[in-house]
Amino acid sequence: MTKIITVSREFGSGGRQIGHLLAERLGIPFYDKELIKMAAEDIDIEEHIFEMYDNAFMEKKEITYTPFSHTYEVPMSDQIFMAQSRVIRRLAQHGPCVIVGRCADMVLKDEQCLNLFFYASFKKRVQRLLELQKLPETETKQMEKRVREIDRKRRDYYQYYTGNEWGKPQNYHLCLDSQKAGMEACLDAAIAYMAHLN
Repeated sequence: MTKIITVSREFGSGGRQIGHLLAERLGIPFYDKELIKMAAEDIDIEEHIFEMYDNAFMEKKEITYTPFSHTYEVPMSDQIFMAQSRVIRRLAQHGPCVIVGRCADMVLKDEQCLNLFFYASFKKRVQRLLELQKLPETETKQMEKRVREIDRKRRDYYQYYTGNEWGKPQNYHLCLDSQKAGMEACLDAAIAYMAHLN
């Protein structure tokens, strides 16, 4: 079996949920938000501060953190990415698992991985999120704005740290439309694909 499965996804596509179901079906660990806590511990910083700096990158704010002196000044967002990358590599050494986001596909580019990308039409993603959050149709415009914003942040983050284009099929082994045939079909497709990998 392929050792590591990385999951990249458009916001609202259900990629995280499919990744979780995949981990459950295969009986392997699943990592998403847990990476933040692990990486925060790795650089000995409180989790909420870690998240604040991480979000600052996404908002394109320049925040630096100087633990020693100005000679060693490194943007905190870069320190956070490096800490998360170390955690991702450690997890990969421990055995099979599913890792969501955080450029894990590129962090582990030298490892035996299955890199998945989940997408869906913009309209379907907005509808799915409204239903999940039990929001009325009157919130559609606001949700559309949120979907565009989070997709942009993910695209910028991925390009900044990998130099590659987020969502480009050539960067992944398998790209699946999660709404076309449904999540179960995506799950089955990923497992079937894995069965044929060396």
